[in-house]
Amino acid sequence: MNFPQELKYTKTHEWVRFEDDTTACVGITDYAQDQLGDLVFANLPEEGDDVVAGDTFADVESVKAVSDVISPVTGVVEEVNEELADNPALMNEAPYEAWFVRVKEITDTDELMTADEYASYVETL
Repeated sequence: MNFPQELKYTKTHEWVRFEDDTTACVGITDYAQDQLGDLVFANLPEEGDDVVAGDTFADVESVKAVSDVISPVTGVVEEVNEELADNPALMNEAPYEAWFVRVKEITDTDELMTADEYASYVETL
């Protein structure tokens, strides 16, 4: 499994790439896409939607099931990656490039883990 050091992670298998102190991109981890199997659909929020850390903000459909995507931060959706709607396989092919949303006005980042902490957590699953 690949867990880039520059990202932060959650126990629900999302990643966060901070662009500055108040803006970040969010996606699902390599572990998550591997567990889900071939992803065929992403249901994403709208620009301007509020997201709350620990709450569902999107869902993905694989050949196995539909799974919630949990927001790792609290903030406002600034941008949605519309490319995922057209090509959901990107989540499997390049999970750390296939971001779901860019969130601004971020607060509530207490539950985020480093790459090493996340790798240790995944080993316990």
